[in-house]
Amino acid sequence: MIENIRLAFQGIWSHMMRSFLTMLGIIIGIASIIAIVSTIKGTSEQIKEDLIGSGSNTVNIYLYDGDNQYDSEYGSTTSQTPVLTDDVKDKIHDLDHVENATFYYNSSSATIYNNNNSLQGGSVYGIDVNYLATCGYVVQSGRGFVTDDYKKYNKVALIDDNAAQNLFPSENPVGKTVEINQEPYTVVGVIRQNENYQPTISNLTDYYTYQENIIGNVMIPDSCWPISFKFDVPQNAVVKADSTDTMSTVGNDAAEVLNELIPSAGNGKTSTLKYKADDIMKQVRNMQKLSESTNNQLIWIASISLLVGGIGVMNIMLVSVTERTKEIGLKKAIGARKKTILGQFLTEASVLTSIGGIIGVVTGIGLSKVVGKVTGSPTAISIPSIVVAVLFSTVIGVVFGLLPSVKAANLNPIDALRSE
Repeated sequence: MIENIRLAFQGIWSHMMRSFLTMLGIIIGIASIIAIVSTIKGTSEQIKEDLIGSGSNTVNIYLYDGDNQYDSEYGSTTSQTPVLTDDVKDKIHDLDHVENATFYYNSSSATIYNNNNSLQGGSVYGIDVNYLATCGYVVQSGRGFVTDDYKKYNKVALIDDNAAQNLFPSENPVGKTVEINQEPYTVVGVIRQNENYQPTISNLTDYYTYQENIIGNVMIPDSCWPISFKFDVPQNAVVKADSTDTMSTVGNDAAEVLNELIPSAGNGKTSTLKYKADDIMKQVRNMQKLSESTNNQLIWIASISLLVGGIGVMNIMLVSVTERTKEIGLKKAIGARKKTILGQFLTEASVLTSIGGIIGVVTGIGLSKVVGKVTGSPTAISIPSIVVAVLFSTVIGVVFGLLPSVKAANLNPIDALRSE
């Protein structure tokens, strides 16, 4: 085998231009496929980061009444809404792949004022001690909530930087007062979300999806929620998974734990209330499939050049057999077997296409970087695709080199020696 490989390199080196032109189809095909696969992978990762952020891994779990998210102001089943205690939170925290969990109240219909400045369209959250850490918030100025704020029902509030700009456009909000449903709360801190937790908003649909976050949010201790909100508001949950891939599983498992708390409707009827996880990963997969289905067509087109390259390899190997007919005859005359001749020419074809595959991989990586720079599209090199590309190029050498190799192995030694 080693001798065959040496002879193959010797043959390629002695006809460098011819060998390069033969490999060109393989190089172009492999380079095109590597560049396309890199773009597909980069786009898929970008879609994932755009929707969920690069490091959040958080899943929102909402209470639904039938097919619609439960609205406590108009709902008729408030007596059935479960109370989420710390014991329930501990039970969720003990689930596999769960890093953190938090419960919160939310209202987007509250009146929020600071003198003449209002926060139209903003949201108020009643949060527990885990909320900021779970959802990736950090204190930008002032302080966060402390234990006494919860125990003593201190009317204090945290506002994010968007709310700070809308409510306090020209002053430091820390220490100032904001009214929530006509109840005064002292702003003790300004918070912002870590960049890793922020989705990328690149179109109008993304804007409406995250509109509340853009306008601003105000947060109060969950123990103070009944002070400003008289109606029975159910708590929702946020669960943080240990990785992006486990988000769907974690969300569904946590929702099952919460659904165990919902009482039956009575008279043998099933309650219409149900907790459901917001499966963002499903949206990610759907968008990735849409992107990949388009690019997969390009891969098939690029594969045509591999077929053309394989035919080129077959053609040049047939020429090589014709040129080396006398050499084959001499080898057979001194006792070389058919499998020896077959192995030599198959090895030469495989080495030729393997070198083309390696050059194609290097070219493809460079091409993907250039495409990324020129178009601004994200790219990510796929190691498995590189390995498959090189192996595939070797297989092409074997398949398309088989016919010339068989022809060489079946040459009659006498006829071969007579040839000029």
